[in-house]
Amino acid sequence: MNKLHFILTFLLISFSCSQKQNEPVVLLPSDLNVEIEVSGSVEGLVNVYANANSANYYGIEFFHNNGSSLIESTDGSASYLYSETNVYKIIVRAHSSFDHYIEKEDSVSVSVSQNSGGIPSTGYITPLSYSNYDLVWNDEFDGTTLSDDWMHEIGSGNNGWGNNELQYYRSQNTEVNEGYLVITAKNEAFGGKSYTSSRIITRNSQSFQYGRIDIRAALPQGQGMWPALWMLGDLYTSVGWPASGEIDIMEMVGSNYGGTGNKTVYGTVHWDNNGQHAQFGGSNQVNSPNLSDEFHVYSIIWNSNSIKWYRDDIFYHQIDITPSDLSEFHEPFFLIFNLAVGGNWPGSPNANTQLPQKLIVDYVRVFQ
Repeated sequence: MNKLHFILTFLLISFSCSQKQNEPVVLLPSDLNVEIEVSGSVEGLVNVYANANSANYYGIEFFHNNGSSLIESTDGSASYLYSETNVYKIIVRAHSSFDHYIEKEDSVSVSVSQNSGGIPSTGYITPLSYSNYDLVWNDEFDGTTLSDDWMHEIGSGNNGWGNNELQYYRSQNTEVNEGYLVITAKNEAFGGKSYTSSRIITRNSQSFQYGRIDIRAALPQGQGMWPALWMLGDLYTSVGWPASGEIDIMEMVGSNYGGTGNKTVYGTVHWDNNGQHAQFGGSNQVNSPNLSDEFHVYSIIWNSNSIKWYRDDIFYHQIDITPSDLSEFHEPFFLIFNLAVGGNWPGSPNANTQLPQKLIVDYVRVFQ
């Protein structure tokens, strides 16, 4: 062996030994076991349970008609709610680190009743007429599309619509079918956000000053869900918020809030008090079942003296609006229906939040 060949051989051996010494030894998980369960009580719900030796966390990827949704879990459990009958692929990965994992692929057959769409068949209902009132506007959501009275607000707003919300609003998440408006929140990335949903308004089309407003709706459920049926003053575009005034006919925040999230609704007003944001609200709780399990009617009765809130004609909150610093509530207001995901009030979804979730509206009626 000549001297040059000896030097090159020595350098290659030295580099190889040094490389082996510097590379960390990664212990991959082993013995990955996966159990897939189709719920017998919640239609379309699939639960996955996984365990493996030396796993630091798990990634459970549920494939569906719009792509896939990846749920990370420390204990190997995850759930997904499917809305359509089909056979769906599921991939489960047991990770020791982000780049080091073992995986198993499986599939599950899901059966969802035709035309049910998760829409409850029971619940409270109110009449089409009241003594001393005239029906001045209503939407029963017949047909297959929204009426021209509504328009979509698209995007994520400024700072998550001012609340650090996590969704991107799209028109594709709204449908009108079989007499119902359905707004669906989905676990899908779009426009830099991790979730999508919809927000519709009647601005420049239908505005109201005083009257009785009834909205029959079935609500979503789960940590991080924030459905709202509410109103903003027509002056919003010129004076901003809260100077325009805000009337929240109904808001609900997710299941972990106060331990009663799926059973409690809130009625609130917001206004400008000498340059400061002011608000006043009350709440109402149902005993059972959850607000997602059947329809309820959320109402306000609003006149020149007060605003009163009702759930299924049960009075639970009111405010006197005769003081001069509440002048916002003597102007016309337009309607907003939306389903937010996350934000300052409800907090973010967690591993127990089952998506998609739906805000379902049967009708909205305005009497004066």
